[in-house]
Amino acid sequence: MVRLADVARAAGVSTSTASRALSRPDMVARETRERVSRAAAEMGFRLNATARALTTGHTGLVGVIVPTLANPFFPPIVTGVQQSLTEAGGNVLLGVCDHSAERERELVTQLGSQVDGLILVAPVNADATLRAFAERLPVVTVDRTAPGLPGVVVDTPGGVRKLTAHLLDLGHRRIAYLGGPPGSWMDRQRRKAALDSVADSGGELTVLDPVPPQFDAGLAAAEHLVRHEAQVTAVMVYSSYVLLGLFMGLGRAGLRVPADISLAASDDLTVIGMTQPGSTALHVPLQEAGSAAGRLVRETPSPGGRPPRIRIPTHLVVRDSTAAPRSDD
Repeated sequence: MVRLADVARAAGVSTSTASRALSRPDMVARETRERVSRAAAEMGFRLNATARALTTGHTGLVGVIVPTLANPFFPPIVTGVQQSLTEAGGNVLLGVCDHSAERERELVTQLGSQVDGLILVAPVNADATLRAFAERLPVVTVDRTAPGLPGVVVDTPGGVRKLTAHLLDLGHRRIAYLGGPPGSWMDRQRRKAALDSVADSGGELTVLDPVPPQFDAGLAAAEHLVRHEAQVTAVMVYSSYVLLGLFMGLGRAGLRVPADISLAASDDLTVIGMTQPGSTALHVPLQEAGSAAGRLVRETPSPGGRPPRIRIPTHLVVRDSTAAPRSDD
């Protein structure tokens, strides 16, 4: 059986250096790291998580908790975290809380003893609970901020202001905002950005009831718009999935996009490429957000310093789903 000491001897380093090279490669010079990794590979040696924890106090694992994997907004964030950790010799333990605060707390407890830190994506628990999590181990939030905690936020509220300005510049004054999911911290920020932007212009924003990120929710929203919000000339939608349903539902009702109504989304996920015409949307660098969170969770915070916050900008991609309102509106 190959031991760590054998790998160290083959690489010409001490056992402690070999351990760091395999468990915390970011702490070892590149040449040394490569020499140890090559020796370990040639000898068929792998440092398991238990041994790693005993020798270094670190497992090399980071827990990532997301609300769902059914929404295509979240997998790119997880991919970004994984890539960032892989570069540092770490790995991800993934948990899905199904938008449940209770399940999120359970996952924090279950993962907490196995990981060096936690990344909570769009967490649903109260700020005080999130701070309590951080008393046990490093915690980074993504797609939400919490007082006293480091976090990464993609600036979709700023993007919504750009999107609203685009619709106003086209001449729309009766705009609807279709948000969700219910209780979402980020959706509240986007909704406020839209309300403030429209109010400053003298326009009118109709805030529709929040919906889950599902195709059927878009179909139902289209029916509501046709029956009850006929005065609306443009709709901003928080989810590309919902936008797809909205496109189909409005088409079934005989409305043309953008001749009769303009549509735009506050994310630019892959599914948005299925719309005809192409949809105006915010480009949201989700993988970049995940990578940033992966870096933050590995950093040691400065004593007494402010927790680092990273805000990642979005940019507006104008396509053919938005145009000036009909002249008779």
